[in-house]
Amino acid sequence: ILEFAVGEADENEWRDTVQLHSEKKTLLRYYVFEGMRYIWIARKGAFCKASILNEGWSCSDLHDRKQGLSKADQSTRKQIFGANIIDVPVKSYLQLLFEEVLNPFYIFQVFSIILWMSDRYYYYAACILIISLISIGVSLYEIRKQSTTLRSMARLIVNVTVRRDIGGEAEECVSSEELVPGDCIVIPAEGLLLPCDAALLAGECMVNESMLTGESIPVMKTPLSVSEATYSPESQRRHTLFCGTQLIQAKGGGSAGNGAIAVVTHTGFFTAKGDLISSILYPQPLDFRFYKDAMKFLLFLGIVALVGTIYSIVILSKSNTTWQELVIRSLDIVTIIVPPALPAAITTATIYAQNRLKRHGVFCISPPRINICGKTSLFCFDKTGTLTEEGLDVWGVMEVSGAVFSELVPDPLFFPPGLMLSALASCHSLAMLGGQAIGDPLELKMIESTGWVMAENEMGLDSEFGKHRVLAVMRPPAPELLSQGNSVSQPVAIIRRFPFSSSLQRMSVVTVGPGGASPVAFLKGAPEMVATLFCLCALLVTVPSHFSPILREYASQGFRVLGFAYKHLTKETDLSTVERSKDMNFLGLLVMKNQVKPESAEVIHTLKLAQLRPVMVTGDNILTAVNVARACGMVPAHDKVIFVHASPPTASSMASLLTVLIVFVFQILMRGTVYARMTPEQKTQLYLWYSNDCGALRAADVGVSLSEAEASVASPFTSKSNNISCVPLLIKEGRCSLVTSFSLFKYMALYSLIQFASVLILYTEKTNLGDLQFLFFDLFLVTVLAIVMGRGGPSDELHPQRPAASLLSLPVLSSLLLHTVLLILAQVSALLITVSQDWYVPLNSTVTGAANLPNMENTSIFALSGFQYIIMSIVITKGYPYKKPLCYNCALNCLRNLRGKRKSKKQYKCLDVQLAETPSWPPLNQPLFPTQCSVISVS
Repeated sequence: ILEFAVGEADENEWRDTVQLHSEKKTLLRYYVFEGMRYIWIARKGAFCKASILNEGWSCSDLHDRKQGLSKADQSTRKQIFGANIIDVPVKSYLQLLFEEVLNPFYIFQVFSIILWMSDRYYYYAACILIISLISIGVSLYEIRKQSTTLRSMARLIVNVTVRRDIGGEAEECVSSEELVPGDCIVIPAEGLLLPCDAALLAGECMVNESMLTGESIPVMKTPLSVSEATYSPESQRRHTLFCGTQLIQAKGGGSAGNGAIAVVTHTGFFTAKGDLISSILYPQPLDFRFYKDAMKFLLFLGIVALVGTIYSIVILSKSNTTWQELVIRSLDIVTIIVPPALPAAITTATIYAQNRLKRHGVFCISPPRINICGKTSLFCFDKTGTLTEEGLDVWGVMEVSGAVFSELVPDPLFFPPGLMLSALASCHSLAMLGGQAIGDPLELKMIESTGWVMAENEMGLDSEFGKHRVLAVMRPPAPELLSQGNSVSQPVAIIRRFPFSSSLQRMSVVTVGPGGASPVAFLKGAPEMVATLFCLCALLVTVPSHFSPILREYASQGFRVLGFAYKHLTKETDLSTVERSKDMNFLGLLVMKNQVKPESAEVIHTLKLAQLRPVMVTGDNILTAVNVARACGMVPAHDKVIFVHASPPTASSMASLLTVLIVFVFQILMRGTVYARMTPEQKTQLYLWYSNDCGALRAADVGVSLSEAEASVASPFTSKSNNISCVPLLIKEGRCSLVTSFSLFKYMALYSLIQFASVLILYTEKTNLGDLQFLFFDLFLVTVLAIVMGRGGPSDELHPQRPAASLLSLPVLSSLLLHTVLLILAQVSALLITVSQDWYVPLNSTVTGAANLPNMENTSIFALSGFQYIIMSIVITKGYPYKKPLCYNCALNCLRNLRGKRKSKKQYKCLDVQLAETPSWPPLNQPLFPTQCSVISVS
């Protein structure tokens, strides 16, 4: 814990500021853990993260910091928060060597080598020493290489322009290391790679967030509104710039109409990028049964080694063995029963699977998660861009005429001038970059269908639009491109943007026409949400009476439908402070066709044949989502679809899964296939419910990002393909890796037990295996067999049954016990048969151990155990149905059949059986109320 006085400054800083603060020194106590600084908070009586000082800021508080911090405030804050840098430690080779040697595995290796040297096993000890040194060298090189790569990716130092509060608006260029929360930074028009988290106060920014989210589509960020609401980076993502993201373009924030203004909210490891880097540096331990059972099984082998040690002491003490040799022989049993190559053998299958995935364009940043993929039973898919094509095609536009819809106009290019056409052309969040519009593919298609173009570099044309600060100008197509009789529309300037909000399910813009005409606000969003805005204002006349049937008709056919609305504003309206409008007038509907990717249906069919449950989670309309689910085979065409609606607890809150009754939630999770109109927060809730209550894995454990990048920190797996064809491959490789790891663990355990039995039998006969015999078995036979066992690729088909993941299950333990008994009986039989032969020559009983080699007892045990190693490698290697077959092993299946089918203890399996036996479920048209059962919580 470090302590220093806050307020002391360097000699280079302003001396009058130092004197001003010199009498108000406060003792700061802090420590740094996993890159994050924890400071002592006296009123809490505990050490808290330094970021706690930033919590509770309101949106107005952030706007009050537009003038920037003074030099003294910046210096004090830097002492509290530290330098703004994500510093990944790169340890020296000497330090890494010291830490590696202290690893329990290598400590055991050193102990074993010393023991073998004492027992004059010089060749064997020398080979193991060389192999261990090579292993340590490779490990040190890989660790150092990974640390260096991660450091270069995490470390970001750029020059940033900040505002300083020195009695007037002043700016200075500083290193990004000097940034602290509260600093006001000036973002240049050409953008930059952002070195901190910041709230956008003025201007707009087009941002590429692919490094953090895996999404390659640029996102438009808009200014944070002035309000007393508490600022939250998650709830105000559209107004937050995250560290590590590339700001492509900034405009509308400076005095000349270019650039943007933002206030720093988090620095260092407290940023979004810092959080991701921290999760890589300090990952959470994997809660996977196979790994936990492996540790328990090693403990079991330790107990077996203890029993063998006691037996060897009893046997050897009856002969003329010295106490030094007695100790060596007893400890040698421990090195035999606990195989030193076990950790390497387990990771062999994972390494092979990772290399095979890489050849197919699937990259993994967490190899242990490959085995977890083998136990996956449920996959949640997004709709747009995952199951369906990324872009949409415009099907047509329906405008409201009076109180009814007009006919569908297939091509908006020939739509007559008016509010609907202006709304289609201007209600978007696109930006110009290099003469090309970039942004949401849906909005790009919408603009393209109108024929309107986005003008570049028109920030200075304020006079054309009434001296308003313009964000973008939309200009109509040339007259020759229009149909006869259609007049040319007037250009439209976008003055304000309110980006799409998943919670509000809409976005809006404020526009003006040439000459400073009266502003018009346009809104675009989910039709059912747009319709509610009119009900609130009693303007039902603007919504056609057959609105719901029309919407249901197009949505049930799989069309993406967007609703449009407008509102006239007065010329006196201050457009710089205007908020989202609610009292809107309905304009019409935009109907778009979203094609299902050709690979989706095949993949879903494959998953269902393997009894892997596919689930769709989308923010789109439920009818559109059901249509896509039917098109890709997620919902069979003949199946009856039942809709479940979760009602909000109050009139002001959105519907949430957590507001549904607890009993009904479990049933929905077991049978629900399509979840629609889901916000990102509700998607997270759904994944947590499946994880915690249905026995499935955490979403991040098998999260797959479809990205062109070779690796993404946004998910454990990244696929270069733009479709879900990688999902069956990932499950196949996961099952193959899990089964291979299972087989290798069992083989290494049996190899130890075989050698353990051989040594104990030979101890009884006052002899032992020789140095070269140990070397042959461990290095040339068992190691080669283990490598060959791990090379088998996955099966071509997905089997309905998932592989086992427990090493301590009855079939596994029974199989190991049965094999061990048979192997020991075979060795004892070989020894007895050898002794009973006429040509048998007894060994020299005056000496013990390897000193009386060669002898017939040793030869018989050595020859038979060698064949046992080979035979067991074939028996243990389970091929069908998860790997390409080596030979079919029916031992586990026979034991499973003898045991019979037991009732599962898992909650979701018990509930599945219960629902299958309940024909009255689900209760149709029967609303459930909290009086029937308890409510878990309200959100």
